[in-house]
Amino acid sequence: MESAAEPATPLPGPARAQDPPAAASEPAGNPSDALLAEGELTVRGRIEEASNAVLYCTVAYDGQSAACVYKPVAGERPLWDFPDGTLAQREVAAYEVSRACGWDLIPPTVLRDGPYGTGMVQEWIDPPESSEEVPELLALVEDEGPGPGWKAVGLAQIGEGRTALLVHADHPRLRRLAVLDAVINNGDRKGGHLLPGAGGEFFAIDHGVTFNAEDKLRTLLWGWAGEPLTDETLEVLRGLERALAAGRPLAARLAELITDAETEALRARVAGLLRSGRHPEPSGEWPAIPWPPV
Repeated sequence: MESAAEPATPLPGPARAQDPPAAASEPAGNPSDALLAEGELTVRGRIEEASNAVLYCTVAYDGQSAACVYKPVAGERPLWDFPDGTLAQREVAAYEVSRACGWDLIPPTVLRDGPYGTGMVQEWIDPPESSEEVPELLALVEDEGPGPGWKAVGLAQIGEGRTALLVHADHPRLRRLAVLDAVINNGDRKGGHLLPGAGGEFFAIDHGVTFNAEDKLRTLLWGWAGEPLTDETLEVLRGLERALAAGRPLAARLAELITDAETEALRARVAGLLRSGRHPEPSGEWPAIPWPPV
């Protein structure tokens, strides 16, 4: 497939990607993956508030079309603790692990060529038609405790010397996401990375700062810290441990996206969660909550 016409102006970021791995020649099986990977990608606009280049696009293939987000490697801003030109691969790796868990928490995501070179392409999540369908997941309350249906994260300054309690919903899908973030070592789980979808569902986005071999977990989802993992979660983690064994398809796919050391650290995190049987707690060696938190 030929890419769309060359853009008139360059994107910010490195002039040349740091030799990212090629996209897989065959998408992993989700029908949306084939559309995203093989379709003709057309840039429609740019999401200005994003820290890296994020382009709103449409993709069309074999009579199907969809909206999507395209994050070219050339538009990534360098980070001191992640190698240049690797964020797109990490986003795809996060999707692959999420899909292996069977939790459908991350929209379909592929690595492919596009108008600005290799980048991550992810299915666009349309917001609900009604505000009543938007799940309430995060809140600030001025009570001493979180209240029924909520989990406490910690105190936050809200101005004029006042503090409030930051809480998140005690929601099973959110709890699965807290586990996934621990598995992929997410260094930036903010409230703005939770997108409401139709029917009260929500999806998680922005997984570029994941899979570091060192502990980088920063999240707003600490409400279950130290609590026992659910039986469902333990079963999922056992399956993931098997899928990550050398020679298995998931392990081979991740080898195209992250380093061997990062894959070994991923295996170690899964094994550690299975040994402890509990949600992780902040290490105290790294800021536990991202800033800004939204």
